[in-house]
Amino acid sequence: MKIIFLSLFIFSSAFAGELDIKFKVEKMTLENGMTVLLHQDNSVPLINYQQWFRVGSKNEKPGLTGLAHFFEHLMFKGTKKYPGESTQRLIQASGGSNNAFTSYDYTGYYETFPSDKLELFMDIESDRMVNLIFDQKEIDSEREVVKEEKRLRYDNSVMGTMYLATLNSVFKVSQYRWPVIGSMKDLNAASMKDFKNFYKTYYSPNNAVVVIAGDIDIEKTKKLVKKYYSKLESQEIPEFKFTPEPTQRSQRVVRIKKDIRAPMIAMAVRAPERDSDEAYAMDILARALGEGKSSRLYKKMVYTSGLASSADSFLWSLKHSGMFALIVQLKPKANVSRSLSYMFTEMDKLVSKGITEKELEKAKNIIISDMVQSLKTISGRARMLAEMEVLYSDYSLIFKELERYEAITVEDVKKVAKKYLTGPKRSIVQILPKK
Repeated sequence: MKIIFLSLFIFSSAFAGELDIKFKVEKMTLENGMTVLLHQDNSVPLINYQQWFRVGSKNEKPGLTGLAHFFEHLMFKGTKKYPGESTQRLIQASGGSNNAFTSYDYTGYYETFPSDKLELFMDIESDRMVNLIFDQKEIDSEREVVKEEKRLRYDNSVMGTMYLATLNSVFKVSQYRWPVIGSMKDLNAASMKDFKNFYKTYYSPNNAVVVIAGDIDIEKTKKLVKKYYSKLESQEIPEFKFTPEPTQRSQRVVRIKKDIRAPMIAMAVRAPERDSDEAYAMDILARALGEGKSSRLYKKMVYTSGLASSADSFLWSLKHSGMFALIVQLKPKANVSRSLSYMFTEMDKLVSKGITEKELEKAKNIIISDMVQSLKTISGRARMLAEMEVLYSDYSLIFKELERYEAITVEDVKKVAKKYLTGPKRSIVQILPKK
């Protein structure tokens, strides 16, 4: 099997059209609706196993937030076949490692292990997809773990506070308006019935995508997939209807006082959905504005004005929407109004003039380099395959990523800047010292 990858060098955009991403993937769909992607790479005797579900915090409802993330914890609590900590002991004894994550659009579980342990791991994953044990003591114990995680990462963190305040300012009505971890009130209120209903609804084979990549034999792996997964029953998945945000017609300002020495400022706007051409243009815009020490924002805020110790911008892409943001960490005695003025100036320049060809080329080079690095590893390929299949039911979209970035012009970037970055559509969040 021949696998063709991009060179690991950063190419200029003049050559990007000649580059290509190709590696073999075989897709199979079981009668119960489960999708499986197989990618064979026998270069090392390891397998990366990704089991993702099309459920994230967007599938929750007000009053029941945080359930998707809570299950990231509960799924490690065992089944009758593999009770308690026995699963973790087996994984460690087998030389494997595992973890999980939850986002707004999906939840993913993944392992890396020696290739001769494939059947064991497939048995574990297929079993906990439908046979999870629900024990009230375990739930109550894990509830406290999740609550402490929320305190640590959000409530008592400056960056976490900034994230929550920005999120709440940009999103007002859509299902992206609450954080993945949920609220304390909802975490406390979640009942055994809520957990069981959520599990039965969303943790079903027809709502799952499994990616098995690495040192495998395709035909043998197919037989194992059928052995362990074909007997699982599908469930009726509720239709998801995204609630779009209304047009923002005036600038929003949020000020929060905390026990800190130096102010932090965020300037954010709502962004287009992930699979749109506009999102690719905005990704380039974000990288040109604030990625690295040679970016516009960093040079203005750190080098030229001396007001900040760091300055970044990023595009946060989600399936149905997104957020474009600038975050500046000011120095302790920096003037906040003056800092905002500089940030407004840089945003207004993008709206009126866009970026240069040189900035466009540099941003594309960074993107090419990032993509090459992510696809060097088996786990990187497996994760990207899972994401595209979960979001769009089409893993092959990863082979078109570079083409879509390469097609973006400076005029495309200027258009999205004019459309999304204007004053009335901005949210300004300031975390200020109490004194």
